[in-house]
Amino acid sequence: MTATENRERSQALYEAFGRGDIPTVLASLDPDVEWIEAEGGPYPGTSRSPDAVLQNVFMRLRTEWDGFTVTPHQFVASDDTVVMIGEYGGTYKATGKSIHIPVVHVWTLRDGKATRFVQHTDTVLFQRALEP
Repeated sequence: MTATENRERSQALYEAFGRGDIPTVLASLDPDVEWIEAEGGPYPGTSRSPDAVLQNVFMRLRTEWDGFTVTPHQFVASDDTVVMIGEYGGTYKATGKSIHIPVVHVWTLRDGKATRFVQHTDTVLFQRALEP
């Protein structure tokens, strides 16, 4: 696929996430996806399947946050790599603290499926929201 097609697929993935359409997001992941959340963030580590991403990340976002959002500001694509520059928002239920945190996601795509995701964000700001 071209860089433009990969960028468009990535944009559609964020639109689906924004609608709460998690099945569509999961369907866009390769069965052997490598999903890497930043160390020091609320859900650090690597998930290695769509089901693992669902359990380790998406279900926790849904149950632990009110109004969690990812707002893309820019997409940059080159070959099989797409970079999303944006912002996280939401309120952590346990503390009532809100976030507005810059984020960069780096995606690798093959044949229209995401094979790798790497999160880059300010984990200190996340930790402040989690602390009572």
